[in-house]
Amino acid sequence: MTKVAVLGGSGYAGGELLRLLLVHPACEIQTVTSRQYAGEPLYRVHPNLRGVSMLKFQKPSPDVVSNCDLVFLALPHGKSASIVPDLLSRGMKVIDLTADFRLKKLADYKEYYGWEHEHPELLKEAVYGMPELHRNEIKNSRLIAVPGCMATATILGAAPLIANGLVDHGRIVVDAKIGSSGAGITPTIATHHSERSGSVRPYKVTGHRHVAEIEQELNALASQEVNVAFTPHAVDMVRGILATIHLYMKQNLTDKDIWKVYRSRYGEEPFIRMVSDKKGLYGLPNPKVIMGTNYCDIGFEIDPHSNRIVVFTAIDNLTKGAAGQAVQCFNILHGLDERTSLSQYPPHP
Repeated sequence: MTKVAVLGGSGYAGGELLRLLLVHPACEIQTVTSRQYAGEPLYRVHPNLRGVSMLKFQKPSPDVVSNCDLVFLALPHGKSASIVPDLLSRGMKVIDLTADFRLKKLADYKEYYGWEHEHPELLKEAVYGMPELHRNEIKNSRLIAVPGCMATATILGAAPLIANGLVDHGRIVVDAKIGSSGAGITPTIATHHSERSGSVRPYKVTGHRHVAEIEQELNALASQEVNVAFTPHAVDMVRGILATIHLYMKQNLTDKDIWKVYRSRYGEEPFIRMVSDKKGLYGLPNPKVIMGTNYCDIGFEIDPHSNRIVVFTAIDNLTKGAAGQAVQCFNILHGLDERTSLSQYPPHP
């Protein structure tokens, strides 16, 4: 039984992580921290956990993790970098849900996040926690950086076509739509219900921070440098992401050609589902039918008029886009079935 701590457990990603870990047969939560809610029971912040656990939030300190084997970090971006070296020096493994160790290039933190990294020596060691691309590295890592949610949706959708050199690497256009939970638990004027409901709002139209992750991971698969144009939209739903990825073919491809590429890379993946159904209600990926799960649904259509493949990916931003992917990495790290604690099916409708 692995003893774990969750630092920063009062946010949405932290709450989703607790939901998954509390029923995990191979881990035991020792402590959950929160400065604001120290002393309060978990269900005071996460009402879905009422009757599930008697744990209370604790004030963060080095002592609260002293008996842990592994620490999950669900802190705000920029807060993990300063504490990870101490955790590693004490022999603990770390799965970090923040952006602090996702990027390999030091300069990218200044450009995309606006701060200097405190411990750049750990950037090379940190493993990008996307099992579909880095499973073997995750197995032996002591520091795993869980990918960003919109980066996850985009990378998983584009990776097979990029890796096989079938599309123009210099022209990748992504339109991502995300639910309000992606903005975090602290409300702002822009995330206020009366402003968000009934609207579709583009934001950070250029230079979004997830571009750095997307290009980093796709470049590692490509024969030449990729260029990604990425624009997110805030939409009127609570959870979920739908990424529409426009890729331009280098040669004429058929549906059969593309299916073969995706099946070759993802055919054995437990959480990738290919969706292309001409008869069903949801003939292409839709976030509605993957809520609360670790699935990533992928579908596509060919547009011969513009020589384009339109790829669609749907994930739950809090599960496959954060906590679920973290638990999947935990399972790989400990030699467990990757589906452990992640095998639930989504409800419908």
